[in-house]
Amino acid sequence: MASNKRRDFLKTTAGAAAGTAIGAPALWIPSAAAQEWKGQPEKDAKLRVLRWKRFVAGDEDAYMANVKKFTEKYGIEVRIDNEGWEDVRPKAAVAANTGAGPDIILSTHDDANLYPEKLVDVTDLCDYLGAKYGGWYPVCEQYLKPDGKRWIAVPLGCAGNSVVHRISHMKAAGFDTFPKDTAGFLKLMQGLKAKGTPGGFALGNATGDGNVWTHWLVWSHGGQLVDANNNVVINSPQTVAALTYGRQLYETFVPGTLSWLDPNNNKAFLDGQVSLTSNGISVYYSAKTSKDPKINEMAADIDHAPMPIGPAGVPTELNLFFNQMIFKHTKFPNAAKEFLRFMMEEEQFNPWMSASIGYVTQPLKAYEKHPIWTVDPKHTPYRDAMKVMRPGGYAGKLGAASAGAMADFIIVNMVAEAASGQRTPQEAAERAQKRAERYYKI
Repeated sequence: MASNKRRDFLKTTAGAAAGTAIGAPALWIPSAAAQEWKGQPEKDAKLRVLRWKRFVAGDEDAYMANVKKFTEKYGIEVRIDNEGWEDVRPKAAVAANTGAGPDIILSTHDDANLYPEKLVDVTDLCDYLGAKYGGWYPVCEQYLKPDGKRWIAVPLGCAGNSVVHRISHMKAAGFDTFPKDTAGFLKLMQGLKAKGTPGGFALGNATGDGNVWTHWLVWSHGGQLVDANNNVVINSPQTVAALTYGRQLYETFVPGTLSWLDPNNNKAFLDGQVSLTSNGISVYYSAKTSKDPKINEMAADIDHAPMPIGPAGVPTELNLFFNQMIFKHTKFPNAAKEFLRFMMEEEQFNPWMSASIGYVTQPLKAYEKHPIWTVDPKHTPYRDAMKVMRPGGYAGKLGAASAGAMADFIIVNMVAEAASGQRTPQEAAERAQKRAERYYKI
């Protein structure tokens, strides 16, 4: 039943993407609504771009190759700085507050909503790209067009998330196929622990992996931080049920997950410490490209599955959303727009997706048909990440409150407290309620 619900959900959201196949540049025909871009960079422009450090070598390598192409075409020098995800957010906040720093910052979740007044209006650019490439997925507008009128940043996509697992270990635990619901998933986790091949999920303040799976956990049981009117409702029976289930899951985890940040579960999986975790395609990519024979052989035993369906009865996935912000302090806003346009065009975006085997799932529907998603069936579960995901501030309207609550790791901390026994599920939900109310003040 759960798998049918997911399939039906995907069918209902696929209509607009049909007919926008893009296997290669020669196959793409822009829609009738697409217009020629007429941007003109400023004379003697220079740009500084801050982005995250790579989790997949092909991502950064192809990105830098595209940067070189841009410089060769326009004669614009582009400096790229790379920081860990946890460091990008505070550096972006400093840039916003001081009016100095990088011209463009590639950040995560809805950070752009923390300081929209400090960002260049990119509505013209987003309208151009959307018209040319089949439109943006709805979650892009939820994140970066909060008032329904103005785009405050350009979507880059998301680091799609799936349950990464060892096939042989799953079968040894008594499962021929990956369970589709939360009840079966708990049994699998218990079986893996009993066999001495446990799983593990990040419970530290991990911007990607920690936020992603803990939001899924709460949403899968019908809990949510806020309702449609931005009233804080995290202290609910549904949340308590989710935390009770999370406590059972935690009992099957490998020790140490309370301190895990984003790189830790990758390392634990490839080291053989865990046989199941929640992650992007980077673990599989690392195994496939590893020069270590033992790790390379592991690739054949790795598979990916959607996060299980819980009592809510529908997919409840959060993925790590990436935005591209242009700050108003830049001296070269036109050059910055031209840079982002160039990087999002198919001539650059296609090779970038291929090189990183889809580590970043596309935000524009046309790229849904990129061959990277079907050249290896193990890539396919990541293809629809942008289509099925909810925004971090679900079910309310995104803005400074949702961005602040996400940056403060309220959901992650609540789950960690209840899972570890530091607080009862009810106490953890009550504390999360009070913390969230500080951001969602009426």
